[in-house]
Amino acid sequence: MRDSLGGSVVVVIIVVFIVVIMGYLAFNVNYTKAFRMKNKIISVYREYDGVCNSECEAEIKKYAQTIGYRPSRRINCPKCEGMSHSYLGSDTLYCACKKTVRKTEGIHNDSGEKFYYHIVTKINIEIPIISNTIDMQVFNISGDTSVFEAK
Repeated sequence: MRDSLGGSVVVVIIVVFIVVIMGYLAFNVNYTKAFRMKNKIISVYREYDGVCNSECEAEIKKYAQTIGYRPSRRINCPKCEGMSHSYLGSDTLYCACKKTVRKTEGIHNDSGEKFYYHIVTKINIEIPIISNTIDMQVFNISGDTSVFEAK
């Protein structure tokens, strides 16, 4: 009896260890996809000088398909009081919040408006029981583009 109980405890420890390691690896893969997606969006916005038109959106969608980036839920964008938001697609691949740079003395010598985008992507974590009980929106990756000048 003692040997059979000891064997089952070892099996449980091994199963828990495997589940923890597999979860860690799955999180890292999805983190990498979201991070790469954010970097690509920032570089595309830089390429199009801050004006993301249909060509820009097509390039971002194509890249998302290439790396297999599919957020499972809608992304909660950061609260940008009075700022404009833009979303891409019905499944919302990312969130881009346009923010105007404040004109302060000595920084702006010209009269053009300057702005940048705050980009947010989501790490896709789909664990059926945990996703239904805990809001996984804390796993977002965000970054800012360089400053653009309105034309």
